[in-house]
Amino acid sequence: MNTTEFLIIASAIVPERPAFIFDGQQFSFADLHQRVNRLASSLSQLGVGPGDRVATMQVNSHQSIEIYFAAAQLDAVYVPLNFRAKAEELQQMLSIAQPSMLFTGERYLPLVHGSIENGILPSQRIVLLDGPATNGHHAYDALLQSGEAEQMHFPEAEGEDTTVIMFTAGTTGLPKGVMLTHDSFSSYLLSNVSPADPDLEETNLLTVPFYHIAGLQAALAAVYGGRTVVVMRQFEPLEWLKLAQRHRANRAMLVPTMLKHLMDHPQFGDFDLSSLDVITYGAAPMPLPVIQQAIIKFPNARFINAFGQTETASTITMLPPEDHVLEGSPEEVAKKLKRLTSIGVPLEDVEVMIVSEDGETVPTGNVGEIVARGSRMMKGYWRQEAATGDAIRSGWVYTGDLAYQDEDGYIYLAGRAKDFIKRGGEMISPEEVEQVLLSHPDVDDAAVIGVPDLEWGEAVTAVVVRRSPAATEADLIEHCHQRLSSFKRPSSVVFVDELPRNAMGKVLKRDLREQFGKPY
Repeated sequence: MNTTEFLIIASAIVPERPAFIFDGQQFSFADLHQRVNRLASSLSQLGVGPGDRVATMQVNSHQSIEIYFAAAQLDAVYVPLNFRAKAEELQQMLSIAQPSMLFTGERYLPLVHGSIENGILPSQRIVLLDGPATNGHHAYDALLQSGEAEQMHFPEAEGEDTTVIMFTAGTTGLPKGVMLTHDSFSSYLLSNVSPADPDLEETNLLTVPFYHIAGLQAALAAVYGGRTVVVMRQFEPLEWLKLAQRHRANRAMLVPTMLKHLMDHPQFGDFDLSSLDVITYGAAPMPLPVIQQAIIKFPNARFINAFGQTETASTITMLPPEDHVLEGSPEEVAKKLKRLTSIGVPLEDVEVMIVSEDGETVPTGNVGEIVARGSRMMKGYWRQEAATGDAIRSGWVYTGDLAYQDEDGYIYLAGRAKDFIKRGGEMISPEEVEQVLLSHPDVDDAAVIGVPDLEWGEAVTAVVVRRSPAATEADLIEHCHQRLSSFKRPSSVVFVDELPRNAMGKVLKRDLREQFGKPY
Protein backbone atom coordinates (compact mmCIF):
# COMPACT_ATOMS: atom_id res chain seq x y z
CA MET A 1 0.00 0.00 0.00
CA ASN A 2 1.33 3.46 -0.89
CA THR A 3 1.40 5.68 2.20
CA THR A 4 -0.26 8.60 0.39
CA GLU A 5 -3.49 6.63 0.79
CA PHE A 6 -3.38 7.19 4.57
CA LEU A 7 -4.14 10.88 4.07
CA ILE A 8 -6.62 10.31 1.24
CA ILE A 9 -8.63 7.89 3.40
CA ALA A 10 -8.66 10.10 6.50
CA SER A 11 -9.53 13.30 4.61
CA ALA A 12 -12.45 11.47 2.96
CA ILE A 13 -13.81 10.03 6.22
CA VAL A 14 -13.21 12.91 8.68
CA PRO A 15 -12.47 15.98 6.50
CA GLU A 16 -13.46 18.59 9.10
CA ARG A 17 -11.72 16.96 12.07
CA PRO A 18 -8.54 18.73 13.24
CA ALA A 19 -5.51 16.84 11.95
CA PHE A 20 -2.81 18.98 13.55
CA ILE A 21 -2.73 21.55 16.31
CA PHE A 22 0.51 23.48 16.49
CA ASP A 23 1.52 26.78 18.00
CA GLY A 24 -2.03 28.14 18.14
CA GLN A 25 -2.87 26.98 14.60
CA GLN A 26 -5.29 24.23 13.66
CA PHE A 27 -5.56 22.33 10.36
CA SER A 28 -8.35 19.94 9.44
CA PHE A 29 -7.71 16.76 7.46
CA ALA A 30 -9.17 18.51 4.41
CA ASP A 31 -6.81 21.46 5.02
CA LEU A 32 -3.87 19.08 5.39
CA HIS A 33 -4.68 17.30 2.13
CA GLN A 34 -4.97 20.61 0.28
CA ARG A 35 -1.70 21.94 1.70
CA VAL A 36 0.05 18.72 0.68
CA ASN A 37 -1.37 19.04 -2.84
CA ARG A 38 -0.16 22.64 -3.12
CA LEU A 39 3.32 21.77 -1.89
CA ALA A 40 3.62 18.78 -4.22
CA SER A 41 2.52 20.97 -7.13
CA SER A 42 5.15 23.61 -6.36
CA LEU A 43 7.91 21.02 -5.83
CA SER A 44 7.06 19.46 -9.16
CA GLN A 45 7.42 22.86 -10.83
CA LEU A 46 10.88 23.06 -9.26
CA GLY A 47 11.80 19.77 -10.89
CA VAL A 48 11.36 17.33 -8.01
CA GLY A 49 10.35 13.91 -9.28
CA PRO A 50 10.57 10.16 -8.68
CA GLY A 51 13.61 9.07 -6.70
CA ASP A 52 14.72 12.59 -5.77
CA ARG A 53 15.52 13.10 -2.11
CA VAL A 54 13.66 15.81 -0.17
CA ALA A 55 15.34 16.59 3.15
CA THR A 56 14.11 18.47 6.23
CA MET A 57 15.96 19.91 9.21
CA GLN A 58 13.71 21.54 11.78
CA VAL A 59 12.14 20.97 15.17
CA ASN A 60 8.74 19.29 15.12
CA SER A 61 5.89 21.00 13.29
CA HIS A 62 2.99 20.06 11.02
CA GLN A 63 5.23 21.14 8.12
CA SER A 64 7.37 18.00 8.46
CA ILE A 65 4.38 15.74 7.79
CA GLU A 66 3.17 17.95 4.94
CA ILE A 67 6.60 17.64 3.33
CA TYR A 68 6.56 13.87 3.76
CA PHE A 69 3.20 13.44 2.01
CA ALA A 70 4.11 15.94 -0.72
CA ALA A 71 7.33 14.03 -1.43
CA ALA A 72 5.43 10.74 -1.46
CA GLN A 73 2.91 12.16 -3.95
CA LEU A 74 5.82 12.80 -6.32
CA ASP A 75 7.41 9.39 -5.68
CA ALA A 76 10.32 11.26 -4.14
CA VAL A 77 12.13 10.09 -0.98
CA TYR A 78 11.76 11.94 2.32
CA VAL A 79 14.97 12.46 4.36
CA PRO A 80 14.42 13.85 7.89
CA LEU A 81 17.66 15.13 9.45
CA ASN A 82 18.55 15.46 13.11
CA PHE A 83 18.30 19.17 13.94
CA ARG A 84 20.82 18.61 16.72
CA ALA A 85 23.50 17.62 14.21
CA LYS A 86 26.78 19.51 14.13
CA ALA A 87 28.05 21.08 10.90
CA GLU A 88 30.32 18.14 10.07
CA GLU A 89 27.59 15.57 10.78
CA LEU A 90 25.13 17.52 8.64
CA GLN A 91 27.58 17.66 5.73
CA GLN A 92 28.07 13.90 6.01
CA MET A 93 24.33 13.22 5.85
CA LEU A 94 23.74 15.66 3.00
CA SER A 95 26.70 14.25 1.10
CA ILE A 96 25.30 10.73 1.49
CA ALA A 97 21.69 11.62 0.64
CA GLN A 98 22.40 14.22 -2.09
CA PRO A 99 18.95 15.84 -1.69
CA SER A 100 17.26 17.82 -4.45
CA MET A 101 15.64 20.09 -1.86
CA LEU A 102 16.34 20.94 1.77
CA PHE A 103 13.61 22.40 3.98
CA THR A 104 15.14 24.02 7.04
CA GLY A 105 14.55 26.49 9.81
CA GLU A 106 16.30 29.84 9.54
CA ARG A 107 18.32 29.16 12.69
CA TYR A 108 20.07 26.22 10.97
CA LEU A 109 21.26 28.15 7.93
CA PRO A 110 24.76 28.72 9.38
CA LEU A 111 25.15 24.92 9.57
CA VAL A 112 23.94 24.53 6.00
CA HIS A 113 26.34 27.12 4.57
CA GLY A 114 29.24 24.67 4.61
CA SER A 115 27.31 22.30 2.37
CA ILE A 116 26.50 25.18 0.01
CA GLU A 117 30.14 26.24 -0.16
CA ASN A 118 31.27 22.66 -0.82
CA GLY A 119 28.81 22.31 -3.69
CA ILE A 120 26.75 19.62 -1.96
CA LEU A 121 23.57 21.70 -2.08
CA PRO A 122 22.86 24.74 -4.29
CA SER A 123 21.43 27.79 -2.53
CA GLN A 124 18.34 27.79 -4.77
CA ARG A 125 17.47 24.31 -3.51
CA ILE A 126 16.87 25.49 0.06
CA VAL A 127 13.38 26.26 1.39
CA LEU A 128 13.07 28.32 4.58
CA LEU A 129 10.28 27.02 6.78
CA ASP A 130 10.03 30.09 8.98
CA GLY A 131 11.48 33.00 7.01
CA PRO A 132 11.16 35.05 3.80
CA ALA A 133 12.82 34.17 0.52
CA THR A 134 16.38 35.54 0.67
CA ASN A 135 19.76 34.81 -0.94
CA GLY A 136 18.18 32.64 -3.59
CA HIS A 137 16.28 30.51 -1.07
CA HIS A 138 12.57 29.78 -1.33
CA ALA A 139 9.96 30.48 1.35
CA TYR A 140 7.64 27.68 2.47
CA ASP A 141 4.50 29.80 2.61
CA ALA A 142 5.16 31.09 -0.91
CA LEU A 143 5.39 27.53 -2.24
CA LEU A 144 2.04 26.71 -0.65
CA GLN A 145 0.39 29.79 -2.14
CA SER A 146 1.66 29.11 -5.66
CA GLY A 147 0.68 25.42 -5.85
CA GLU A 148 -2.53 23.83 -7.10
CA ALA A 149 -5.08 22.96 -4.40
CA GLU A 150 -6.36 19.93 -6.29
CA GLN A 151 -4.24 16.78 -6.31
CA MET A 152 -2.38 16.88 -9.62
CA HIS A 153 0.11 14.10 -8.96
CA PHE A 154 -0.73 10.46 -8.32
CA PRO A 155 2.19 8.28 -7.19
CA GLU A 156 3.11 5.06 -8.93
CA ALA A 157 5.43 3.69 -6.24
CA GLU A 158 4.49 0.32 -4.82
CA GLY A 159 4.90 -1.16 -1.37
CA GLU A 160 8.49 -2.30 -1.82
CA ASP A 161 9.67 1.09 -3.09
CA THR A 162 11.68 3.39 -0.81
CA THR A 163 9.75 6.32 0.66
CA VAL A 164 12.06 7.41 3.51
CA ILE A 165 15.79 7.50 4.14
CA MET A 166 16.25 7.90 7.87
CA PHE A 167 19.72 8.23 9.33
CA THR A 168 20.71 6.19 12.33
CA ALA A 169 21.67 8.07 15.47
CA GLY A 170 25.32 7.92 14.53
CA THR A 171 26.61 7.26 18.03
CA THR A 172 29.48 5.35 16.43
CA GLY A 173 31.10 5.89 13.05
CA LEU A 174 29.53 7.52 10.01
CA PRO A 175 25.74 7.84 9.88
CA LYS A 176 23.94 5.24 7.79
CA GLY A 177 20.84 6.04 5.75
CA VAL A 178 18.18 3.43 6.46
CA MET A 179 15.92 2.86 3.43
CA LEU A 180 12.32 2.38 4.54
CA THR A 181 9.63 1.39 2.07
CA HIS A 182 5.92 2.15 1.86
CA ASP A 183 5.39 -1.34 3.27
CA SER A 184 7.66 -0.47 6.21
CA PHE A 185 4.90 1.85 7.38
CA SER A 186 1.72 0.40 5.89
CA SER A 187 2.34 -3.18 7.06
CA TYR A 188 2.57 -1.99 10.66
CA LEU A 189 -0.38 0.41 10.48
CA LEU A 190 -2.75 -1.95 8.69
CA SER A 191 -2.04 -4.64 11.30
CA ASN A 192 -2.07 -2.51 14.44
CA VAL A 193 -4.09 0.70 13.87
CA SER A 194 -7.80 1.11 13.10
CA PRO A 195 -8.64 3.49 10.22
CA ALA A 196 -10.35 6.84 10.76
CA ASP A 197 -13.80 6.55 12.32
CA PRO A 198 -16.27 9.47 12.31
CA ASP A 199 -17.64 8.27 15.66
CA LEU A 200 -14.28 7.94 17.43
CA GLU A 201 -12.23 11.05 18.24
CA GLU A 202 -8.79 10.84 19.83
CA THR A 203 -6.09 13.41 20.53
CA ASN A 204 -2.43 12.41 20.47
CA LEU A 205 0.16 14.62 22.18
CA LEU A 206 3.31 14.06 20.15
CA THR A 207 6.72 15.26 21.27
CA VAL A 208 9.04 12.57 19.89
CA PRO A 209 11.16 14.10 17.07
CA PHE A 210 9.99 13.39 13.53
CA TYR A 211 13.53 12.56 12.40
CA HIS A 212 13.23 9.48 14.64
CA ILE A 213 11.32 6.43 13.45
CA ALA A 214 9.05 6.45 16.53
CA GLY A 215 8.00 10.05 15.84
CA LEU A 216 7.34 9.59 12.13
CA GLN A 217 5.58 6.27 12.59
CA ALA A 218 3.36 7.81 15.31
CA ALA A 219 2.47 10.76 13.08
CA LEU A 220 1.53 8.52 10.14
CA ALA A 221 -0.46 6.27 12.47
CA ALA A 222 -2.39 9.31 13.68
CA VAL A 223 -3.16 10.40 10.12
CA TYR A 224 -4.36 6.94 9.09
CA GLY A 225 -6.37 6.62 12.32
CA GLY A 226 -7.98 10.06 11.94
CA ARG A 227 -6.50 11.20 15.25
CA THR A 228 -5.85 14.84 16.10
CA VAL A 229 -2.14 15.42 16.75
CA VAL A 230 -1.01 18.13 19.13
CA VAL A 231 2.58 18.77 18.06
CA MET A 232 5.30 19.97 20.41
CA ARG A 233 8.44 21.48 18.91
CA GLN A 234 10.55 19.78 21.55
CA PHE A 235 9.81 18.19 24.87
CA GLU A 236 9.52 20.52 27.86
CA PRO A 237 7.81 19.09 30.97
CA LEU A 238 5.66 22.04 32.02
CA GLU A 239 4.50 22.77 28.47
CA TRP A 240 3.66 19.08 28.00
CA LEU A 241 1.53 19.12 31.16
CA LYS A 242 -0.27 22.27 30.00
CA LEU A 243 -0.99 20.88 26.53
CA ALA A 244 -2.15 17.50 27.86
CA GLN A 245 -4.67 19.23 30.12
CA ARG A 246 -5.78 21.92 27.63
CA HIS A 247 -6.44 19.52 24.76
CA ARG A 248 -7.62 16.59 26.87
CA ALA A 249 -5.01 14.35 25.29
CA ASN A 250 -5.94 10.66 25.05
CA ARG A 251 -2.62 9.31 23.78
CA ALA A 252 1.05 10.12 24.26
CA MET A 253 4.39 8.64 23.28
CA LEU A 254 7.17 9.20 25.81
CA VAL A 255 10.70 7.96 26.31
CA PRO A 256 11.60 6.93 29.88
CA THR A 257 13.50 10.13 30.68
CA MET A 258 10.53 12.25 29.56
CA LEU A 259 8.15 10.26 31.73
CA LYS A 260 10.45 10.64 34.73
CA HIS A 261 10.85 14.40 34.18
CA LEU A 262 7.07 14.80 34.09
CA MET A 263 6.52 12.96 37.35
CA ASP A 264 9.42 14.77 39.03
CA HIS A 265 8.10 18.20 38.04
CA PRO A 266 7.00 20.18 41.13
CA GLN A 267 3.71 21.14 39.42
CA PHE A 268 2.82 17.64 38.20
CA GLY A 269 -0.01 17.31 40.74
CA ASP A 270 -1.59 20.59 39.65
CA PHE A 271 -2.76 19.24 36.28
CA ASP A 272 -5.75 17.13 35.32
CA LEU A 273 -4.33 14.31 33.22
CA SER A 274 -7.30 11.99 33.62
CA SER A 275 -8.03 12.03 29.86
CA LEU A 276 -4.84 10.07 29.10
CA ASP A 277 -5.93 6.61 28.04
CA VAL A 278 -2.79 5.20 26.35
CA ILE A 279 0.83 6.03 27.15
CA THR A 280 3.34 4.31 24.89
CA TYR A 281 6.96 4.26 25.96
CA GLY A 282 10.15 2.91 24.49
CA ALA A 283 13.32 3.90 22.56
CA ALA A 284 15.44 3.37 25.69
CA PRO A 285 15.37 0.95 28.65
CA MET A 286 12.68 1.75 31.23
CA PRO A 287 13.92 1.58 34.85
CA LEU A 288 11.55 -0.53 36.92
CA PRO A 289 11.05 2.14 39.64
CA VAL A 290 10.00 4.69 37.00
CA ILE A 291 7.29 2.56 35.39
CA GLN A 292 6.05 1.44 38.81
CA GLN A 293 5.69 5.09 39.81
CA ALA A 294 4.00 5.95 36.50
CA ILE A 295 1.39 3.21 36.94
CA ILE A 296 0.42 4.87 40.22
CA LYS A 297 0.59 8.48 39.03
CA PHE A 298 -1.39 7.89 35.82
CA PRO A 299 -4.17 5.66 37.20
CA ASN A 300 -6.44 6.04 34.14
CA ALA A 301 -3.76 5.24 31.56
CA ARG A 302 -2.99 1.97 29.84
CA PHE A 303 0.74 1.55 29.31
CA ILE A 304 2.43 -0.05 26.31
CA ASN A 305 6.14 -0.73 25.98
CA ALA A 306 7.02 -0.68 22.27
CA PHE A 307 10.40 -1.96 21.15
CA GLY A 308 12.02 -1.57 17.74
CA GLN A 309 14.64 0.41 15.86
CA THR A 310 15.02 2.39 12.65
CA GLU A 311 16.05 -0.72 10.70
CA THR A 312 12.83 -2.51 11.73
CA ALA A 313 10.61 0.53 11.04
CA SER A 314 9.76 0.82 14.72
CA THR A 315 7.82 -1.70 16.81
CA ILE A 316 8.51 -5.42 16.57
CA THR A 317 7.75 -6.44 20.18
CA MET A 318 5.27 -5.06 22.66
CA LEU A 319 4.50 -5.36 26.36
CA PRO A 320 0.70 -4.83 26.39
CA PRO A 321 -1.42 -2.92 28.92
CA GLU A 322 -2.56 -6.03 30.79
CA ASP A 323 1.02 -6.75 31.82
CA HIS A 324 1.13 -3.36 33.55
CA VAL A 325 -1.80 -4.18 35.85
CA LEU A 326 -0.08 -5.19 39.09
CA GLU A 327 -2.91 -7.20 40.59
CA GLY A 328 -3.43 -10.79 41.66
CA SER A 329 -1.69 -13.16 44.05
CA PRO A 330 1.80 -12.34 45.33
CA GLU A 331 3.17 -14.84 42.80
CA GLU A 332 1.25 -13.22 39.92
CA VAL A 333 2.36 -9.72 40.93
CA ALA A 334 5.98 -10.90 41.18
CA LYS A 335 5.75 -12.35 37.65
CA LYS A 336 4.31 -9.09 36.31
CA LEU A 337 7.03 -7.07 38.02
CA LYS A 338 9.57 -9.27 36.29
CA ARG A 339 7.79 -8.76 32.95
CA LEU A 340 7.91 -4.98 33.41
CA THR A 341 11.66 -5.27 32.84
CA SER A 342 11.04 -7.00 29.48
CA ILE A 343 10.20 -5.65 26.01
CA GLY A 344 7.19 -7.95 25.77
CA VAL A 345 6.46 -10.46 23.04
CA PRO A 346 6.77 -10.27 19.23
CA LEU A 347 3.89 -8.72 17.29
CA GLU A 348 1.90 -11.12 15.14
CA ASP A 349 2.82 -9.43 11.84
CA VAL A 350 6.59 -9.85 12.20
CA GLU A 351 8.95 -12.79 12.82
CA VAL A 352 11.42 -12.39 15.69
CA MET A 353 14.12 -14.82 16.84
CA ILE A 354 17.10 -14.77 19.17
CA VAL A 355 20.13 -16.34 17.56
CA SER A 356 23.73 -17.23 18.30
CA GLU A 357 26.76 -15.86 16.43
CA ASP A 358 26.35 -18.58 13.80
CA GLY A 359 22.68 -17.72 13.24
CA GLU A 360 21.17 -20.65 15.13
CA THR A 361 18.23 -20.16 17.50
CA VAL A 362 19.44 -20.16 21.11
CA PRO A 363 17.72 -22.19 23.85
CA THR A 364 15.19 -20.49 26.13
CA GLY A 365 16.98 -18.35 28.70
CA ASN A 366 20.21 -18.04 26.69
CA VAL A 367 21.47 -14.69 25.45
CA GLY A 368 21.71 -14.10 21.71
CA GLU A 369 21.06 -11.39 19.13
CA ILE A 370 17.55 -10.28 18.21
CA VAL A 371 16.82 -10.77 14.50
CA ALA A 372 13.60 -9.89 12.69
CA ARG A 373 12.00 -10.62 9.34
CA GLY A 374 8.94 -9.30 7.51
CA SER A 375 7.71 -6.74 5.00
CA ARG A 376 8.24 -3.99 7.56
CA MET A 377 12.03 -4.35 7.64
CA MET A 378 14.37 -1.85 6.01
CA LYS A 379 15.39 -2.34 2.41
CA GLY A 380 19.02 -1.71 3.35
CA TYR A 381 21.42 1.18 3.87
CA TRP A 382 21.45 3.85 1.17
CA ARG A 383 24.42 3.26 -1.13
CA GLN A 384 26.23 1.18 1.51
CA GLU A 385 26.23 -2.39 0.21
CA ALA A 386 28.78 -3.74 2.68
CA ALA A 387 26.87 -2.39 5.70
CA THR A 388 23.63 -3.75 4.21
CA GLY A 389 25.20 -7.18 3.83
CA ASP A 390 26.31 -7.16 7.46
CA ALA A 391 22.85 -6.19 8.72
CA ILE A 392 20.61 -8.31 6.46
CA ARG A 393 21.47 -12.00 6.24
CA SER A 394 19.20 -14.56 4.59
CA GLY A 395 16.32 -12.10 4.81
CA TRP A 396 16.76 -11.45 8.56
CA VAL A 397 17.66 -8.02 9.94
CA TYR A 398 20.30 -8.36 12.65
CA THR A 399 19.46 -5.66 15.20
CA GLY A 400 22.65 -5.67 17.27
CA ASP A 401 20.49 -5.96 20.42
CA LEU A 402 21.27 -8.87 22.72
CA ALA A 403 18.47 -10.52 24.67
CA TYR A 404 17.03 -13.74 26.04
CA GLN A 405 13.50 -15.13 25.96
CA ASP A 406 11.71 -16.79 28.86
CA GLU A 407 9.45 -19.82 28.75
CA ASP A 408 6.38 -17.60 28.20
CA GLY A 409 7.89 -15.88 25.16
CA TYR A 410 8.77 -12.58 26.86
CA ILE A 411 12.02 -11.02 25.68
CA TYR A 412 14.52 -9.34 28.02
CA LEU A 413 17.23 -7.06 26.69
CA ALA A 414 20.81 -7.80 27.69
CA GLY A 415 22.44 -4.80 26.00
CA ARG A 416 23.94 -3.93 22.63
CA ALA A 417 26.38 -6.41 21.15
CA LYS A 418 29.06 -3.74 21.04
CA ASP A 419 28.38 -2.77 24.68
CA PHE A 420 28.59 -6.26 26.20
CA ILE A 421 31.43 -6.49 28.71
CA LYS A 422 33.87 -9.40 28.55
CA ARG A 423 35.62 -9.90 31.88
CA GLY A 424 37.98 -12.83 32.27
CA GLY A 425 36.05 -14.87 29.72
CA GLU A 426 32.70 -14.09 31.36
CA MET A 427 30.05 -12.10 29.45
CA ILE A 428 28.34 -9.36 31.44
CA SER A 429 25.15 -7.58 30.44
CA PRO A 430 25.37 -3.85 31.29
CA GLU A 431 21.58 -3.66 31.55
CA GLU A 432 21.47 -6.31 34.26
CA VAL A 433 23.93 -4.37 36.41
CA GLU A 434 22.15 -1.07 35.64
CA GLN A 435 18.79 -2.43 36.84
CA VAL A 436 20.38 -3.47 40.14
CA LEU A 437 21.98 -0.04 40.59
CA LEU A 438 18.67 1.69 39.82
CA SER A 439 16.99 -0.36 42.57
CA HIS A 440 19.13 1.47 45.15
CA PRO A 441 17.06 4.23 46.80
CA ASP A 442 19.87 6.80 46.51
CA VAL A 443 20.49 6.27 42.77
CA ASP A 444 18.69 8.47 40.26
CA ASP A 445 20.31 7.23 37.04
CA ALA A 446 23.04 4.79 36.07
CA ALA A 447 24.99 3.41 33.13
CA VAL A 448 27.52 0.60 33.06
CA ILE A 449 30.49 0.36 30.71
CA GLY A 450 33.51 -1.86 30.24
CA VAL A 451 36.95 -0.30 30.55
CA PRO A 452 40.29 -1.90 29.57
CA ASP A 453 41.91 -3.88 32.37
CA LEU A 454 45.33 -5.60 32.29
CA GLU A 455 44.28 -8.52 34.46
CA TRP A 456 40.71 -9.19 33.33
CA GLY A 457 40.60 -7.74 29.82
CA GLU A 458 37.72 -5.48 30.81
CA ALA A 459 36.53 -4.20 34.15
CA VAL A 460 32.99 -3.10 35.04
CA THR A 461 32.62 0.62 35.74
CA ALA A 462 29.35 2.21 36.87
CA VAL A 463 28.59 5.83 36.03
CA VAL A 464 25.96 7.02 38.50
CA VAL A 465 23.75 10.05 39.09
CA ARG A 466 22.99 10.20 42.80
CA ARG A 467 19.65 11.11 44.30
CA SER A 468 21.39 11.56 47.62
CA PRO A 469 25.03 12.13 48.56
CA ALA A 470 24.60 9.30 51.05
CA ALA A 471 25.37 6.87 48.22
CA THR A 472 29.08 6.06 48.19
CA GLU A 473 31.13 3.92 45.87
CA ALA A 474 31.51 1.24 48.55
CA ASP A 475 27.74 1.23 49.26
CA LEU A 476 26.82 0.72 45.62
CA ILE A 477 29.41 -1.99 45.03
CA GLU A 478 28.12 -3.84 48.10
CA HIS A 479 24.52 -3.35 46.91
CA CYS A 480 25.47 -5.09 43.64
CA HIS A 481 27.51 -7.75 45.41
CA GLN A 482 24.43 -8.86 47.37
CA ARG A 483 22.34 -9.22 44.20
CA LEU A 484 24.76 -10.28 41.46
CA SER A 485 27.48 -12.81 40.83
CA SER A 486 30.80 -11.48 42.06
CA PHE A 487 32.27 -11.08 38.56
CA LYS A 488 29.35 -8.81 37.54
CA ARG A 489 29.64 -6.22 40.29
CA PRO A 490 31.32 -2.91 39.41
CA SER A 491 34.98 -2.61 40.29
CA SER A 492 34.60 1.17 40.35
CA VAL A 493 31.86 3.79 40.52
CA VAL A 494 32.09 7.36 39.27
CA PHE A 495 29.52 10.02 40.05
CA VAL A 496 28.25 12.58 37.53
CA ASP A 497 25.54 15.24 37.48
CA GLU A 498 23.79 13.69 34.48
CA LEU A 499 24.29 11.02 31.84
CA PRO A 500 24.80 12.04 28.20
CA ARG A 501 21.73 11.03 26.19
CA ASN A 502 20.47 11.51 22.68
CA ALA A 503 17.05 12.99 21.85
CA MET A 504 15.35 9.62 22.39
CA GLY A 505 16.82 9.15 25.85
CA LYS A 506 19.44 6.55 24.95
CA VAL A 507 22.64 6.86 26.95
CA LEU A 508 25.61 7.71 24.74
CA LYS A 509 27.96 5.04 26.04
CA ARG A 510 30.61 5.93 23.52
CA ASP A 511 30.88 9.32 25.25
CA LEU A 512 31.16 7.60 28.64
CA ARG A 513 33.85 5.26 27.40
CA GLU A 514 35.80 8.18 25.98
CA GLN A 515 35.58 10.02 29.29
CA PHE A 516 35.98 7.21 31.81
CA GLY A 517 37.39 4.27 29.86
CA LYS A 518 41.05 5.25 29.98
CA PRO A 519 43.23 2.22 29.26
CA TYR A 520 44.72 0.50 32.29
